[in-house]
Amino acid sequence: MLNNKKIPMVDLTEELQLLRTPILEMVTEVLDSGQYVLGKKGIELERAVADYVGAAHGLGVANGTDALHLALRALDIGPGDEVITTPFTFFATAEAIALVGAKPIFVDIEEETYTIDPSKIEEVITENTKAIIVVHLYGQAANMNEILEIAAKHDLKIIEDACQAIGTEYNGKRVGAIGNIGCFSFFPSKNLGAFGDAGFITTNQTDIYKKVEKLRNHGSDRKYEHSLIGLNSRLDEFQAAILLVKLYYLDIFLHSRNEIAKRYTENLNEHVKTPPISENREHTFHQYCIEITKRNELMEVLEKNGIASSIYYPIPLHLQKAFNNLAYKQGDFPVTERIATRILALPIYPMMSFQQQDYIITTINDYLASNG
Repeated sequence: MLNNKKIPMVDLTEELQLLRTPILEMVTEVLDSGQYVLGKKGIELERAVADYVGAAHGLGVANGTDALHLALRALDIGPGDEVITTPFTFFATAEAIALVGAKPIFVDIEEETYTIDPSKIEEVITENTKAIIVVHLYGQAANMNEILEIAAKHDLKIIEDACQAIGTEYNGKRVGAIGNIGCFSFFPSKNLGAFGDAGFITTNQTDIYKKVEKLRNHGSDRKYEHSLIGLNSRLDEFQAAILLVKLYYLDIFLHSRNEIAKRYTENLNEHVKTPPISENREHTFHQYCIEITKRNELMEVLEKNGIASSIYYPIPLHLQKAFNNLAYKQGDFPVTERIATRILALPIYPMMSFQQQDYIITTINDYLASNG
């Protein structure tokens, strides 16, 4: 333990100390305005995030799961439809597909990026396939060029699950503005995090924008007139105000994450597989994940030394009990299943000190020197 203090996966308290004054000023503005839902701060945030991503339109919603759900609804995907995605992601990705009555169809992942393997997509496309949800996992983009070609060939829509990837670039373009719809989570621990649940949708298509705008507000665009069955999924003004402040610092924080990731990669023991970065892809390191054979043993060592670690994700989606009806089994997606037994996320956050990081690196390297 360093200075008798445990090193967490992410330390939001230090970030708050830096941003406390501008955040309190913004929150006070909201209090004084008397507008708490669908007000000026929300509109300002929608413009700012859309501009940052490089999309024509942006809409704040209640959370990242709702963003995925609303994206599917906006594309008229429902019962009888199939949506292709990865089994190596957070549950919400496939949950949103099931929530609209569609069927998740899983495809294995690439060894290096942990994102969906384009070479395996076409073999599962059927006449019922309507879309692909591409997950930009841990902050690294999927192979969008090949996926875009497949989607165009088969007339499929692309939803980008960019919940972990705000600011990530692919061929010089930020994710969320590459497919038909981009979905973001602004959960507190994300690279751009609110002080509660928050989500966001981006798109370059005006028809999709207008439909999501209705759907998030009970299917209404005029008070007490409802043309659709929608949701109550509005981003409140307090979260919008906080996110506006944090968006201003986002690129600085992403640079810090990249520097921390670089130090990990340069200094960790050779027995650790560190995250590779493709030439045409930026990585924003929402998570810094290593692969290691003796993962569980290393986690115990880290815990004993006051260092947090976490597994994203220990049980692939095709093996989750909630999806037993899909009839997948162990062995269906060997890359995903193997990586799920080896992957380990290390602490990473913008305010992490070199002293903290060096302590983590030394602890790992000392363990591997004795147990490699």
